[in-house]
Amino acid sequence: MSNESTTSKSEDFDDGRMPTQAAGVHKTIRSEGEKELSRTVSALFWSALAAGMSMSFSMLAKGLLTFHLPDSGVGYLVASLGYTIGFLIVILARQQLFTENTVTAVLPLMSEPRFSKLLCLLRLWGTVLIGNLLGTAIAAYAIIAMPVFDSETHQVFLGLGKHLLENDSGMMFAKGVFAGWLIATMVWLLPAAGQAKIGVILIITYLVAIGGFTHIIVGSTEVLYLVFDGKVSFGVYLIDFVLPVLGGNVVGGTFIFALISHAQIRSDK
Repeated sequence: MSNESTTSKSEDFDDGRMPTQAAGVHKTIRSEGEKELSRTVSALFWSALAAGMSMSFSMLAKGLLTFHLPDSGVGYLVASLGYTIGFLIVILARQQLFTENTVTAVLPLMSEPRFSKLLCLLRLWGTVLIGNLLGTAIAAYAIIAMPVFDSETHQVFLGLGKHLLENDSGMMFAKGVFAGWLIATMVWLLPAAGQAKIGVILIITYLVAIGGFTHIIVGSTEVLYLVFDGKVSFGVYLIDFVLPVLGGNVVGGTFIFALISHAQIRSDK
């Protein structure tokens, strides 16, 4: 009886179910990536523009919570929950977000490396990134220009951007790697999350917030707010923030996580 039980457990362990489950997630994400690559530039751009504007709610929510909470460690942890709001809106609304939808589009290229797919991937990346950044610029300008918040709240919003720019280029890049990796991890988890999708989004993006990791779209709203208020130049935004953070997000989300995840599936075959 004991030998039969041991044999059964051994067969259960070796029947390939774990690789199959991983391959199933890989297939789902790859299929989503194929759909994204086939979308028109117009559809990608408008969805990305909406996502960039929606991500401004991360800055708004975090800033408003910061304003109403004491300046303490507990206050920081609670205020960081606001960071997750933009991600919840964008992901649940299935808008195009750089580092989220763009990660899924890498797997089709890895599965079937072709020059035509590389061009489609670069088209997707470029369109989504431009749409996202333009959306954050519109949102940041609107928050400043519209008479919605008082001067004290305005100072809190400025403080978020100033705190972000305290990182040097090396720190921007390194923290961007971690943010890209975490967002890519979230993308990998979501297909199997079922009813727990909101929980997965909250946990992963909250970790990005409390870790102070840099995300190209969320951070753009914060730094562009400084630009439109005249506190820093556009050159500072581009050179000190965009270039290192974009590089870090791409390395962390694409060249590390996506490559390793794809290699795992290839090794199971």
